[in-house]
Parts: sequence; structure tokens; C-alpha cells
Amino acid sequence: MFKKIRIFILLVILFIVGADTYMTKIRSVSWDETLWVGIYPINPDNDVVTDRYIDRLSSRQFEDIETFFKDEAEAFGLTIPQPFDIHLAHAVDELPPPPPAENSVLATMWWSLKLRYWAFTNDNADFSPHIRVFVVYHNFDREEKLAHSLGLEKGMIGVVHAYAHRELEGKNNLVIAHELLHTLGATDKYDRATGLPIYPDGYAKPDQSPRYPQQYAELMGGTIPLSSDKSIMPRSLNGTLVGEKTAAEINWLMP
Repeated sequence: MFKKIRIFILLVILFIVGADTYMTKIRSVSWDETLWVGIYPINPDNDVVTDRYIDRLSSRQFEDIETFFKDEAEAFGLTIPQPFDIHLAHAVDELPPPPPAENSVLATMWWSLKLRYWAFTNDNADFSPHIRVFVVYHNFDREEKLAHSLGLEKGMIGVVHAYAHRELEGKNNLVIAHELLHTLGATDKYDRATGLPIYPDGYAKPDQSPRYPQQYAELMGGTIPLSSDKSIMPRSLNGTLVGEKTAAEINWLMP
């Protein structure tokens, strides 16, 4: 009986939060105004090198994300002069709750609620962003494999794992831009088993002839296809485009 009551309460909470999230999403992708994005750096291991890197961060490190989306929006005929305004917010000391190990709807829903509550309690920025991206910086010298980054449409929250290294800021911003569009409803366009972009939606230029090698990555496809079974990650957003399917998903292009 208690379990049924707990599930009912959870469903009521999800309905209320979901309704608010839906209205926020509709307003966000109307593109009537610039969306503010807050970047919240996290040092997960209290590493001294990572601390120094975070201390030197400023909003300038993320300007190429703004420029990229400005240029891509213009290419799709949007009249808004700047889709995103990205600002560095305060550092966060606490790691976000990890995604659930079990693949169940209820566990995912509960984790989603916990993440949104965690983001709310760890946000005391002096501005009110539409989208919050928490960037977990790791020491590059440790050569650790980074955890999977994610973007949550419900709550418009991103969690990005990145390296605290200046030479990798281009790739970091590429991942941030990818997760940023997830918060607005864009879907992945690569095969999770192989990591290869899915043709045609995961290709920046699907009509190119010959098809390979491609010169650009589609942002949600992730990598540049060199052949049917080989692709590479671009060094920065300069090697990336937004494809038509992605544009349609974020209301830049009518489907």
C-alpha cells in the first residue's frame, strides 16, 4: 500500500513538473528572445591543476559556441541576432547525481527529479539562465576516460565531462554545444554501438558526391565520416554544422 502511495505522489510531482517543463520548452524554442546559458564548472577531485584552470576561466572561453550558433541560425533564416548568450557562473563543489544503473522508466524518472533538485540547490548565480550546463573538469594528465556527457530536456540541464586543458577547449565547447541542443529537444544521430554517425541525418552534407570523406561533422552526429566505417571527432566547432533534422527538432526549420 505504501509503495502505491509513493508511486502516486511521484506521478503527481512528475505531472506538475512536466507541465511547467513543457511550457518552458515551448517558450524557449519560439526563438523570440536570446536564451541565457550558465556554465557551472566543477572540480570533482579537488585537483590543484584543475583548480588553477577553473580559476582562469572566463566567459570568453565559450564565445565560439555563441558564434557557431549565430552563424548556423543565420544559415537557416532565423532573424534572432544571437540565439545563445553564454556566461560563466560560479563553481560548484558537489557532483550531480549519477544516472541510474538500472534501465527502468521509474528509476530514470526519479533520477531526473533528483538532478533537477540538485541543479536548483546548487544554483546561486547572479543571473537567471534558461539553460544550466554543469561542466565537470578533469585533469588531462591523468589520461582517464571521461564519463558520458548528457543534456536533459526536462529541466534544461546539461552535465558535461571535459578536460581542464587549454588546447582541448575547442573539443570541450563542441561537447557543450551538443548537450546544449539536447536540452532543447535535439536527438543523437550516431550509432551508440559503433559511435558512427547515422546516414543521412547524422551527416553534415548527406547529398555530397562522392559521399566520403565528409569535411564537417553534423553537431548531433558527433564525428566527421571519412568512410562508411571510420570517422573522427573535429577539433572544434569550426568543423561542425547543424543538419536539417536537428534544425527541425529545435524549431529552426519546419519539418
